[in-house]
Amino acid sequence: MFVIGTAGHVDHGKSTLVKALTGIDPDRLREEKERGMTIDLGFAWLMLPRGREVSIVDVPGHERFIKNMLAGVGGIDLALLVVAADEAVMPQTREHLAILDLLQVKRGVVAITKRDLVDQDWLELVTAEVEELLQGTTLAGSPLCAVSAHTGQGLPELIATLDDMLNVAEPRADKGRPRLPVDRSFVISGFGTVVTGTLTDGTLAVGQEVEMVLAQKRARIRGLQSHRKGEEKALPGTRTAVNLSGVSHDEVQRGDVLTTPGWLHPTEAIDGHLRMVADAPGQLKHNATVLFYTGTSETLAKVRLLDCDFLQPGESGWVQIRVESPVAVVKGDFFIIRSSEATLGGGNVVEPHARRHRRLHAATLEHLNRLQEGSGEEVVLEGLEAHGPQTLRALAQQANMSVAESLAYIQAMVERGEVMVLGGDLASSEAVLLPASSWAKVTERAQGALQEYHRRYPVRRGAPREEVRGRLGLSDQVSVLALQRLIREGAVVEEDTLLRAPEHKVSLSPAQRQALDDYVKLLGSEPYSPSTAEPPEPDLLQLLAEEGRVVKVSDEVVFTAEAYQQMVDRIVEHLKGEGKITVAQVRDMFKTSRKYALALMEHMDQQRITRRTGDERVLR
Repeated sequence: MFVIGTAGHVDHGKSTLVKALTGIDPDRLREEKERGMTIDLGFAWLMLPRGREVSIVDVPGHERFIKNMLAGVGGIDLALLVVAADEAVMPQTREHLAILDLLQVKRGVVAITKRDLVDQDWLELVTAEVEELLQGTTLAGSPLCAVSAHTGQGLPELIATLDDMLNVAEPRADKGRPRLPVDRSFVISGFGTVVTGTLTDGTLAVGQEVEMVLAQKRARIRGLQSHRKGEEKALPGTRTAVNLSGVSHDEVQRGDVLTTPGWLHPTEAIDGHLRMVADAPGQLKHNATVLFYTGTSETLAKVRLLDCDFLQPGESGWVQIRVESPVAVVKGDFFIIRSSEATLGGGNVVEPHARRHRRLHAATLEHLNRLQEGSGEEVVLEGLEAHGPQTLRALAQQANMSVAESLAYIQAMVERGEVMVLGGDLASSEAVLLPASSWAKVTERAQGALQEYHRRYPVRRGAPREEVRGRLGLSDQVSVLALQRLIREGAVVEEDTLLRAPEHKVSLSPAQRQALDDYVKLLGSEPYSPSTAEPPEPDLLQLLAEEGRVVKVSDEVVFTAEAYQQMVDRIVEHLKGEGKITVAQVRDMFKTSRKYALALMEHMDQQRITRRTGDERVLR
């Protein structure tokens, strides 16, 4: 499905031509019919000779309604530029053409209307003027058709030309992320809220859950229509009416975007490349306030010039645009900026969620240029480097590619070692991608954290996992995946719940080792009532426990491992025969004090060997 959009000066016969072509009057408002002037967007459709049905968006030509014109031309595939033969090129002819050029509309047909009102010589002059006007724009070389909506002269030729132009046009891509910029919202009695727009980037289906991005409202599709015919599914490039349940039409305004939930988020700052129109009324200064248009939305905005202090008419530059009201855009979307009286320029979104940049900063400008001009692989890699680890789906959304397209680029870079995959297969929804340069930094941070830990605690076997995770500079989810890969690669060694550097070994001085041997010997001299005086420092005591030479049952009581096991075995044997035991019985069994007996039994409870019931213990 394709969409044709009209353009041209007021009273040049756009709506009359649409009605003559389709039999549908696009002027739907009573005021439009009374004044004979289009005020808001109008819609019609046409069956072309090759059997292709196309939508037509008719836009107002008066300068006072330019914002309505901008809401209609953002999603068109072909422009139908209308120039009246009796008036030739007029101010809005030039402005509408400039807008089409800024929006990079590459296919067009010029209809020179009111053919019946002029002679051949005048028609040839008008034709030459229009051809000259088109030079240097995206519509240069477009076919011209002289027509009369009143007599029908030239209409078959115009229809055939439209058919030929669209026959070689590529259909809209399906990126799996449908977007419908809303141009109308209204209520139909018995059905409820209906929104309309031109669908891009994906399909919609009856019963599907959707959200209005700016209103932050979720809804469900009750029905779909295109050209007043019910549909079960709407395809990219289709003028679509969506009947919604779960949202009031008062909550949805022109400029909002309908899409699937969870992926498209409003933004208040974008980076973009701006081109000033050649006949702009003056230079654009840094921090100028403008009217900003994208999709079907309009808002005030401030333009920060990133590579200069001002832009003259016809010049281009990098900008950051901070909008007064949030907009929902993706990389590659086009925008227009205007003063209150004239179109100033336009461009395309390079970074939809922009951070604040330093002006005249070479690295920032290089980054933006790679996002704009780079190959698919370069754009993907630049996104990873700018935004950090991402899933394949999130990366595709950020780069405004389909998942399949992004996957092809990533696979090639993974094979070359330029991109690392954490957490499973590349296509897995859990897998996280990051550049090899970032992975090198993660590895360096992990090893640095461990080396610092080993320096501070030389007799500890390793660092707690959380100690290392917190030093990686990654989110909790990604840091878990990163540690798993670091361990697989041998950059980090896992021992029980601890992590250590591969080269780390606990090494004691002869004096330290002798002191530990003496301490164990002291404990063994009274195995069931060991001394509690002057224990080793905590790290050395923990080392003895890890070596299996002692068991610390409380903050004060430490047994040799041999004595501890003997005591546990005798208590378990007693419980198997008698069924229960008290602390006093344990004390008497080992001829020790209550302090040691109680510490031992509480430790056995913690180890889930015994369970306390009142003053007695039983086996678990």
